[in-house]
Amino acid sequence: MISYELIAKKRDGGRHDRQELEFLIDGFVSGRITDPQMAAWLMAAYLRGLDSRETAYLTEAMVASGKTVDLSGVDGEPVDKHSTGGVGDKATLVVVPLAAAAGVTVPKLSGRALGHTGGTLDKLESISGFRAGLSVAEFVGQLKSVGAAIAAQTADLVPADKKIYALRDQTATVASIPLIAASIISKKAAGGAKNILIDVKTGSGAFMPTLAESRELAAVLTEVGDGLGLKVRCLITDMSRPLGRAVGNALEVKEAIDCLTGGGPADLRELSVRLAALMVEMAGLVADPDGAVRLVTKCLDSGQGAQKFKEMIAAQGGDSRVVDSPDLLSVAPGRRVIAAESDGWLNIADCGRLGLASAVLAGGHLGEKGQIDRSAGLVMLAKLGDPVKTGDPLIELYYSDKDRLEAAGAAIAEAIGVVSARPEVRPLIRE
Repeated sequence: MISYELIAKKRDGGRHDRQELEFLIDGFVSGRITDPQMAAWLMAAYLRGLDSRETAYLTEAMVASGKTVDLSGVDGEPVDKHSTGGVGDKATLVVVPLAAAAGVTVPKLSGRALGHTGGTLDKLESISGFRAGLSVAEFVGQLKSVGAAIAAQTADLVPADKKIYALRDQTATVASIPLIAASIISKKAAGGAKNILIDVKTGSGAFMPTLAESRELAAVLTEVGDGLGLKVRCLITDMSRPLGRAVGNALEVKEAIDCLTGGGPADLRELSVRLAALMVEMAGLVADPDGAVRLVTKCLDSGQGAQKFKEMIAAQGGDSRVVDSPDLLSVAPGRRVIAAESDGWLNIADCGRLGLASAVLAGGHLGEKGQIDRSAGLVMLAKLGDPVKTGDPLIELYYSDKDRLEAAGAAIAEAIGVVSARPEVRPLIRE
């Protein structure tokens, strides 16, 4: 086979068989197929699509590109949790320790920022000393000793996804249902968990802006997972506005800690409890949904979830004192407040632009080279549908580099506005 022919085949709407996709993935990982060639194929796949069989073959080839984690020695039924990505989505930082405190073993392989969405690893690495790069032995060992671990893919776990993930971010091929599904399920299959809960985001701040697209993604995820012997459940949640108030790495960690220690925004608490309770059910610890919610709520209110987060941070070399003293996190010194210019209600026309604004303030976004400023970001001082008066503060920007303010401000101007009639505020949990 020749890569040129495979690119042309998909460009012209053809369908790949198993051998062709195995050739493509193996060639890319080994270096025989170059980044420009894979970028061309990704764009062809983005535009022409992949059917369910192609998506399954692609996922299997990606899993086979590296090693897999053996969790047979871990107690119970491990449950992994994943989000398809949204603005201000720090729920993983609350859900994983909360579910672990309730008795669920949680093996979580996470990623970096993608497009306008933040990355869980980038957030955690705003904690001094935190080490995301665990070996497989360290990962499994932490699951046995602590009950949960959030780590990066090692070089030998789904190396195809790691390379493709970075290339998709640079080539505007992120929002493809088959590519998203293959990326998620390949990582989960390699991570060893047979039970996977996926938070599928929907709305302008998600990669799937419509409910119909989110339903389609959920269906593909469950179908592909089932084909690999995985039990996949999906919750479709709203991303027409940021989750919580904070958008930006260190700022989101502070908000997650606030939630774990009894405070935090109501929407973050609501979603975190619901997700952790579903994980308790999937692990077989509590069969009754209401009972699972009660157990998780007890772990949250008693501080057990916060204690488990401290254990996780310490096990991965981080300064666990941040849980008791969030001010230890480095937050950008510069501040600028954007205020309402008229009376009315706050509307968010494009939540994704708020994510982009935060990425601009942090630098190194959308595939550009450079060190990410994990201390930068923004905080929503008013939420979607809130009544506001002229001069009321709407958003506070946190920055270290003034040169980034103009571009961030332009994105925010496109994202929000004050309108004369209260906009629709959809339920947080859609389906």
